[in-house]
Amino acid sequence: MPIIEMRNVTFKYQGSRNPAIRNINLSINPGEYVVITGPSGCGKTTLCRCINGLIPHFYAGELTGEIIVDGLSVKETQTNILAQRVGMVFQDPESQLFLLTVEREVAFGLENLGLPREEIISRVEEALELVGISHLRDRAPYELSGGEQQKVAIAACIAMRPKILVLDEPTANLDPESAIKILDLLLKLRRKTDVTIVLVEHRLEAITSAADRIIVMDKGQIILDGNPREVLIKPIVEAIGVGVPKVVRLYCELMKSNLRLPFTPLSPSEFRKALMEVI
Repeated sequence: MPIIEMRNVTFKYQGSRNPAIRNINLSINPGEYVVITGPSGCGKTTLCRCINGLIPHFYAGELTGEIIVDGLSVKETQTNILAQRVGMVFQDPESQLFLLTVEREVAFGLENLGLPREEIISRVEEALELVGISHLRDRAPYELSGGEQQKVAIAACIAMRPKILVLDEPTANLDPESAIKILDLLLKLRRKTDVTIVLVEHRLEAITSAADRIIVMDKGQIILDGNPREVLIKPIVEAIGVGVPKVVRLYCELMKSNLRLPFTPLSPSEFRKALMEVI
């Protein structure tokens, strides 16, 4: 049974002339790692807001269709209930951090749930260790680097033990090294938990080999959805402005030269392996 299901979903923000997303049909199974990409303004963020209930409960507008998350109708379920199932990490971590220490940030959501003190302490310890920021527990979030702040935001979500983790371009404001660390952290979380990950991302070089699916959006619609090895070689992906990984572009050029590799490589190591099989 899908953990996320969207049926004929269209949403138009209040005051807007055109829908931000239209006729979205999407099904995501528990434990999947799904990457969503596409040009700016194509509806990726709006899609994320539909999953965690910010649409329609926070952002005003016209919503049609049906959104089911973990068996609950998003339209009929309060955001505080959805927040226990869906953790959301935004582009700018500073917009999520407002307390005086990292430890208090991670504990904040748990305190709002009214959990026993012992349970809160246990979950905070678990989240800090899992994300690798136990040494920052007494630091103020505003003193941290962008990458460290993003890890705090992720830890605060993980402490709630959501079934779904949605990340809306979490590396957008980070330098390449910090971005790689955040993406590696997601792989670690996937190995150690059964959380479903929905990641909106432009930096495809470092993540496509780990993703189960990649969804490409354009002009408010899903235009491609499938295995990254099959989706990223479609000419339309690069044509709409998506940054296709260099190794995939090289593979496509070799295909034009009639050099057939046994599979579509998504990383330099995979390319080397595929090339060795035909040489």
